[in-house]
Amino acid sequence: MKKSIPVLLSALFLMGCQSATEKPAETNTEELAPKLSPKEKLTEAYQLFKEGKDDQSIKLAEEVLAIGRETQNDTLIGKALTSLCRNAQRKLDTTRLTELSEELVKLSAKTGDKSWLMYRAHMNAEMWRLVGNMERAEYFYDESMSISTETGSMGMYTIDHFNKSFVSIAKGDYETANYLIKRYYQLREENDMSPEDAYGLIALAYLLEQQKNYRGAHEVAVVTRRLFKEQQLFPEPPDEKPLIAVEEKVKQVLKPAEFAEIAAGTDSTSVSDLVGKYLK
Repeated sequence: MKKSIPVLLSALFLMGCQSATEKPAETNTEELAPKLSPKEKLTEAYQLFKEGKDDQSIKLAEEVLAIGRETQNDTLIGKALTSLCRNAQRKLDTTRLTELSEELVKLSAKTGDKSWLMYRAHMNAEMWRLVGNMERAEYFYDESMSISTETGSMGMYTIDHFNKSFVSIAKGDYETANYLIKRYYQLREENDMSPEDAYGLIALAYLLEQQKNYRGAHEVAVVTRRLFKEQQLFPEPPDEKPLIAVEEKVKQVLKPAEFAEIAAGTDSTSVSDLVGKYLK
């Protein structure tokens, strides 16, 4: 009996060592991750949209919409609806956009806040520009700009100069397009926004390509892509579509040597350089 005691103690010691070295149960990292506020969810939804991750973007926007309705927070409701409008644009889902637009109209009527009508008009203008119906797009841009002027929403008023320039270019009204792009940069400077904005160059590249200035269009397009990488910008679908068209066109028209030569000389070219060079 005495001989069995050391054996028993050894067994117990080994069992204790084994239990001490066992790996702890894996922790669910999702449980430890900080929960995003509704505002942070909307910001993330926009970033995901720009990166093309629509399903994730829609999920977050719908979560915020549910929170807004549950808490009767009209601001959250409106911003979530606007976010979902962007996703409808990407899918060219005019039916879904119409449904969301009606919700924004109701929200504006309920709150007396015209900004929801402004966002509705802007989103519809973007959709119809993507679809190719420039008359309807122009109608909605004009509506958006009228409301933004009335409400003092200078950010939207400024960006719609850039957006509407695409419509003017598509309609062959290059003089108006030139004015709108130039005014876009003037408004940015007047309202303390960075004048070195690469986004506006998309419209300039499109204008030059439509005017058959393929060398200039290529130069602007190359600088635009370089600055997008440097500034970590992700162009939205209605805006990137004409840039892609420009890139495809100049590749067809310019000779390979000319194509490479122009691109090689743009490493230090700035937005101001191009605006001063090409806008009258």
